[in-house]
Amino acid sequence: MKIEYHRQFLKNFRKRILPYPKLKAKFEERLRLRLKDPENFLLKDHRLLGKKADYRAFSLSGDIRVVYKIKGEVLQLYDVGTHNQVY
Repeated sequence: MKIEYHRQFLKNFRKRILPYPKLKAKFEERLRLRLKDPENFLLKDHRLLGKKADYRAFSLSGDIRVVYKIKGEVLQLYDVGTHNQVY
């Protein structure tokens, strides 16, 4: 599966994740897990509602989420941050 990064994701990743090496490592681990086993319970993967009904999200840690969409064989990452920041 190919991964695409939305401009908003890259901006927020640099600001919210990169400054924290442990969080960056957790992101890389969970992204690999999402690609290998999308239904793994650690991801807490779920469909979003409302304006973001076309999107899904998975958990990095307690309150940190990654918002994404799948189009065919492409995983498109749209946003990353706390629950309040991405929803």
